Amino acid sequence: MNKNILILTGSPRKNGNSDMLADAFMKGAQEKGHIVNKIEMAKLNISGCNACEMCWTKDRACVQCDDMTKIEPLLESADMLVLVSPLYFFGISAQLKAAVDRFCAYCVGSCKKSLNIKESALIMCGECDEERFFSGAIDTYKYTADYMKWKDRGILIATSVSAKGDVLQGDWLTKAKAFGTSI
Repeated sequence: MNKNILILTGSPRKNGNSDMLADAFMKGAQEKGHIVNKIEMAKLNISGCNACEMCWTKDRACVQCDDMTKIEPLLESADMLVLVSPLYFFGISAQLKAAVDRFCAYCVGSCKKSLNIKESALIMCGECDEERFFSGAIDTYKYTADYMKWKDRGILIATSVSAKGDVLQGDWLTKAKAFGTSI
């Protein structure tokens, strides 16, 4: 069965390493017949959750008037969510985290539109040469997936990737494409 996959990227670096990983994953998933949309969060203006408890009091998930309204329809129609980010101080980027925090609107009792997302995945890259440095981001992802009742389809961590284009060294893009193909 073909899936509707939404990829949210968190890097502010245009055509950077994590963006290339996302594109490779997307290519693999599309080759398997899946519909894939990719949104670069750094190009959008999305504020973090204000904890105002005003979810769904307007005709949308959040009362804030920002670019989150552009991705809500894609979130609501996605079967799978893939989060892609560089490692920034042991976590996902702030650009991606702001959007993830806004998912809380889909967990409140007043939720008017549920998410169809059943599966998720995480792809990250960073300068660190050991995966242990990614553990904070990985734990955040795992707890989020568990809380949202998403089946974790896997995690790809590209280590020793810092300067723009470093991801081209080795087989990281091949692994990312194979990850997409495996879905």
